[in-house]
Amino acid sequence: MSYSKGDPVPWFSADTHTTSQFQFNAAAGRYVVLSFLGSTSRGSSLRVVRDVEKHRTEFHDERVCFFGVITDPKDFDDRQVREFLPGVRYFKDFNQHVSEGYGAVSKGISGSQAIAQYRPFTLVLDQRLRTLASFPIEDSGEGHLAKILEVVRPMPELGEHAAAQVQAPVLIVPDIFEPEFCEQLVEIYNSGESEDSGFMRDHGGKTVGVYDYATERRRDCVIEDEAVRRKCMFRIHDRLAPEIRRAYQFNATRMERYIVACYEGEHGGHFRAHRDNTTKATAHRRFAVSLNLNDSYDGGCVWFPEFGRQLFKPPAGGAVVFSCSLLHEATPVTRGKRYVFLPFLYDDEAAKVRESKQQFLGGNVNAPPIQA
Repeated sequence: MSYSKGDPVPWFSADTHTTSQFQFNAAAGRYVVLSFLGSTSRGSSLRVVRDVEKHRTEFHDERVCFFGVITDPKDFDDRQVREFLPGVRYFKDFNQHVSEGYGAVSKGISGSQAIAQYRPFTLVLDQRLRTLASFPIEDSGEGHLAKILEVVRPMPELGEHAAAQVQAPVLIVPDIFEPEFCEQLVEIYNSGESEDSGFMRDHGGKTVGVYDYATERRRDCVIEDEAVRRKCMFRIHDRLAPEIRRAYQFNATRMERYIVACYEGEHGGHFRAHRDNTTKATAHRRFAVSLNLNDSYDGGCVWFPEFGRQLFKPPAGGAVVFSCSLLHEATPVTRGKRYVFLPFLYDDEAAKVRESKQQFLGGNVNAPPIQA
């Protein structure tokens, strides 16, 4: 088992030296270093423990904390590992349940005997307990903590507590698509066939596509390559769906549309205020995803008029997620090109709604607009 940037990690509970059944999910809200050490009888693990002691002022519960996972009871009995609170704790994983759940233990059979091999490594997690980086602990353990600190130290501050403002009930989730995958999708758009994007309206008893540059100015390219579509689906399933489930208690199991869209600054690309589920054939849509593929443009934010004038602009590879019932607008791009992946998410129950409404899906009510 391996963890890539953006991957969520399992929650668990285990004893520490000072707390019975520490709930790991409660560590969220700061950067977390989670190190699977096994036993300090392994010299590389002991080196990490000693380096953490030397640099324990780097770890505190306000910004970043350290958790070591120890499987050897002797390490606690002989005080080879010591907690420094706040900030440095060790889990007692004597049955290796936590280690096995994270893939630090690989089990097999040698002859007639069961064997288990421990693979020490460290994860650096963000404030949502999603992977920022993963490092194997090499044979000597030398320089391991330095690599971790190179990741942690430059990370943005988490901000001060402040009085709450009115804010749209939206979710910003970074690191859904890797930079190289974003570049691949942009290249698919630039080398493929794109067409003007329309929007849906009920007309004459049917849900039809409408084109109007005053309302929407955007071009879309359908992703036809099945392997690329699967890469999109797996990343949404593994990295975004768990965040939606946690924030909204909604289990997204279906995805509609595999398109790369482009809002061009040359034409002031935009999409005026609208909702995404107000027609018969779109009533099944539950959540909209606006996943930016680049950041080399100006303008091109999303905002929600019913909840004030705050603008939302996720980083490249990150998404803004919101209910399809919310009024929202994509502001004009004023420089460059904004490339974005734009699926809709729904569940099995909504799939039945979609199936029942297919009879209302019609063609385009008018031809694409004449180019300006």
